Amino acid sequence: MNARRRSAPSGDHNPPGACGRRDGARSRHGRLSLIPSFATALGAHLTRGDPAPLVVAFSGGGDSLALLLMAKTWADANGRTLAAVTIDHRLRPESAEWTEWCKARAERLGVRHFARAWDEDKPNTGLPAAARRARHGLLAEAARSVGARVILMAHTADDRAEAAWMRDQGATTPTPRLWSPSPVWPAGHGIFLLRPLLEARRAELRAGLSQFGETWIDDPGNQDMASPRSRARVALNGSGEDVTPPVRDPCANEVDEGPAGDLFGPRELFLGQAGAPRLAAAVLCASGGRTPPRGESILRLQARIAEDFEVAATLGGARIIVEGDTVRFVRNTFDPRGEKSETSRSVNGELTWDGRFLIHRLPPGARVTHLAGHAAKLSAPLKRLVAAQPAATRRGLPLVVGADGALACPSLDRESGCRVTSLVRMRFLAARGQILDEATLKRMALSEGPP
Repeated sequence: MNARRRSAPSGDHNPPGACGRRDGARSRHGRLSLIPSFATALGAHLTRGDPAPLVVAFSGGGDSLALLLMAKTWADANGRTLAAVTIDHRLRPESAEWTEWCKARAERLGVRHFARAWDEDKPNTGLPAAARRARHGLLAEAARSVGARVILMAHTADDRAEAAWMRDQGATTPTPRLWSPSPVWPAGHGIFLLRPLLEARRAELRAGLSQFGETWIDDPGNQDMASPRSRARVALNGSGEDVTPPVRDPCANEVDEGPAGDLFGPRELFLGQAGAPRLAAAVLCASGGRTPPRGESILRLQARIAEDFEVAATLGGARIIVEGDTVRFVRNTFDPRGEKSETSRSVNGELTWDGRFLIHRLPPGARVTHLAGHAAKLSAPLKRLVAAQPAATRRGLPLVVGADGALACPSLDRESGCRVTSLVRMRFLAARGQILDEATLKRMALSEGPP
């Protein structure tokens, strides 16, 4: 790396590519005024006085610096603490020094700073999308490690317009939303993103920073015309886009959940134009997968549900069973895609299994698998518990196989020693806009009931 490294840059140090006034003027965090939409967004979605910290995604760019300064002002006034997290994508030689600059700037504000690095091999194609997935995964990991439920991100009205422009050019860039669940799964379970600057313009934020002598990092990659984002900025030349509120689906509460992570609800909920997104979300969440089914597949499935009173179909790693007026979505254990059988241990020792469950207190040497293929080996009491469940759901029940070969079904047997928490319905409600704020998110995470 050619860039000079500093372990603790001074307040006047300008990192490579820094922009803003260079006259040495300093600013204090309270002097960058809170824009009304920012204060409104935080007040509507966050809980005053909650002990959980808020994570600020802090890249050192002008937008994220403005976010950090305004978030600090709001947090001090509302009894909250912040943790700034910087993601080093390992894509530029200056990135290590940028990370150190972010650390020093956050600590000058009295904000704890954490750094995470994307150390995996970089793909030859699809790098922006891969970097986005990695960034969200690392942010979610950092949030969970400090006990945060919400990550503040610095997307602006310009980012929304750029995303729309890139989609018009054939990209799959998502539109930033004000309040939305983390887009990575299962790493992002229980984590929400709040983007309180979506009504702000990039130029206005930078003008405010410059007024008080702030400098920030300007990534040279933003001027690389090989990047779709850079081309979008040039094409739009600063035009903005109105903020569209997230979709809220009150009917989603009518979808219930069984012990096998199965979802079920009235047939009419999944019909018509309003039913199609519910259907897609139910398939995705019941399967534990990461990618929602394609729209044309959903429309074909919807037509079958509308026409037949008995349907048995598979889609996207889920089985869909229609019996009379009820549609049930269960995990398709015959689906061979490995992404749904991955297990990962979180920072607090919980095991995320099958994209659908958290397994707590798993005994040493034990493993988790599907009940499918093991039912005949269960004890007589467990067989009775399993037999009481709908037949279509039994194969997908989580089964704990002890080091000694003993079998336990913790979602049915509370005496098994393990505890199981389903992620399925909470994920479904999040996808349908039913987790409206941090208080609801906390209540659901504590199993105090749906909204």
